[in-house]
Amino acid sequence: MWDIWLWPMVIALGIMVLIGVAGIEKYSKSLRLNETDRIPETAAEHPFTMNPLLWIIVIASFFIIIVIFYYWASFY
Repeated sequence: MWDIWLWPMVIALGIMVLIGVAGIEKYSKSLRLNETDRIPETAAEHPFTMNPLLWIIVIASFFIIIVIFYYWASFY
C-alpha cells in the first residue's frame, strides 16, 4: 500500500491543486476588476503563461516522465 511513489504523487497533486486554486482566484478577480469587454494586457501579451490548465499538464507530464525514467533505469 505505501508505495515509493505515494509522497511524490501527493506533492505533485498538491502543486496542481494550488495552481488550479490560484488560477480560479485570478480569473474571478479579473472578472470583478474588468468590467469592460477588453482582455487584460498580461493575458494579451502572454496567453499561454496565464493558463493554469497548461501548467497543470506540464507538472503532471514532468511527474510521469520521472516515474517512467525511474522504472526504465531500474530495468537495466
